[in-house]
Amino acid sequence: MSTTFETGDLVRCTLQGCSCEGTYITTRDGMATVKLTSGYNIGVPEESLSKTGSSEMAEPQEVEIAQDTTLPKISIVSTGGTIASKIDYRTGAVTSQFRATDILNAIPGLASLAEFSAVQLCNILSENMTPAIWQQLARAIYDEIRSGAQGILVTHGTDTMAYSAAAMSFMIKTPVPVVFVGSQRSADRPSSDNVMNGMCAAKTALSDLGEVVVVMHGTTSDDFCAIHRGTRVRKMHTSRRDAFQTIGDGIIGSVTYPSLDVSLSSHAVKRGNCEPRLKDKLEEKCAIIWYYPGMDPALLSAWNGYKGIVLAGTGLGHCGTDMIARIREMAAAGTIFVMTSQCLHGRVCDRVYDTGRDLLGAGVIEGEDMLPEVALVKLMWVLGNTSSLAEARLMMAQNLAGEITRRSSV
Repeated sequence: MSTTFETGDLVRCTLQGCSCEGTYITTRDGMATVKLTSGYNIGVPEESLSKTGSSEMAEPQEVEIAQDTTLPKISIVSTGGTIASKIDYRTGAVTSQFRATDILNAIPGLASLAEFSAVQLCNILSENMTPAIWQQLARAIYDEIRSGAQGILVTHGTDTMAYSAAAMSFMIKTPVPVVFVGSQRSADRPSSDNVMNGMCAAKTALSDLGEVVVVMHGTTSDDFCAIHRGTRVRKMHTSRRDAFQTIGDGIIGSVTYPSLDVSLSSHAVKRGNCEPRLKDKLEEKCAIIWYYPGMDPALLSAWNGYKGIVLAGTGLGHCGTDMIARIREMAAAGTIFVMTSQCLHGRVCDRVYDTGRDLLGAGVIEGEDMLPEVALVKLMWVLGNTSSLAEARLMMAQNLAGEITRRSSV
C-alpha cells in the first residue's frame, strides 16, 4: 500500500544507497519535491520516500520589533519581489506575499540603523510592473520625501528593477537617497542575499547621496554591495547574486559588509542639492524594437500610431537598409525614433557608415550611450512632459539624469 504524503510531512529519502531527510512539498509526474534541512529543494522519485513525521507547516509567528524613535527616519516603499518573499509550500516556488512591515522581521538588523515607516504600494512580482504603477510609486516616494523621510528604500523584484529605477530617476528630483533593493534568492535559502542587500541599502539611504540608485551584491561573496546609478544599471545574469552591473560608467559607490561603511565616488550626486520635484506624466504608447537580420519592415506596422520607438540596433546603431523607408514614413507621421545599440557598451554613431547616415536622414535620433531600456523609459517621460516633437527631440539628446555620459570607456 503506497503512502500518501501531505505538504509539510517530514520524510526520509533513500536512493542509490544514500539517505537524507527533509520536508515534503509536492509531487508532479511521479517526482516529489523535498526541501532539505539545508534549505535547498531536490526532486526524487516519490517511491524513494518514507514518512517520518506529521505535517508541521504552521505559519511562523511574527515578532514585534521595537523601534528607536531617536534614530533617523527611513521610509520603506514596498512593491514586492524576492526580498519580501517566502517559500510557498504548496508548490515549492517563491511567492511574494510579505507585507512591507515584515521586512523588519526578515532583516531584524535594520531596526538598529533607523526608525522605519512602511508604505505598501503593491505586492507584485516585478514582471507585472507597469507604467501606471511607476506613476503611483513616484507619487508615494515624493510624498515620503515631503513628509521628512531622510532616505527612501524601495523593495522591488529584480527582473524589472532597473526599468523602475530609471523611471524614478526621470520622474523625481530628490534631495535624499532613493535606494532600490531586492534579492536574487529568497530568505529560506542558505545563500540568500536579502539580509546583506537590505542592510547595505539602508546605510546607503542614510548616506550623503542625493539621487536614485540600485544597491545589490558587488561580487558573489558577502564582501560589499555596489551602488549603481539608476540610469546606468542593468541586470546581467539570471541568478547570480552580483547580477546587477553598471554599464558604460563606474559605480557611484560601495558599502562594505559587515562593517557597513559607505564610500561615494566623486561623480555621485550629493544629498540636499535640490528641492524635491515630481513630474509623473508618462506617454505609454512607446516601445522597444530589437532589430535582427532579415527583419521584415512590415513588422513596424504593428506600432503604427505609437508616439515613440526605441530601436536596439546592431553595432554603432544600424538596421537593414530596407527598414529605412518605413521608419521615414512613421517619423513623418509623428513617431519619434531613438537608436540605441544591442552592444550595450560603447555609443551610437550613425555618421560612420551609409546606413547610419540614411537613418539620420529619416529622422532617427542618436541615443548616444543610453541603454535601450533606459532610452525607452526616458522617451516615455519626455513625451509625457513636452508639448512639441521638436522639444522632445532636443531633450532626448540631452543628459537629464546621468543616462548619457560625455565619453565612452574603451
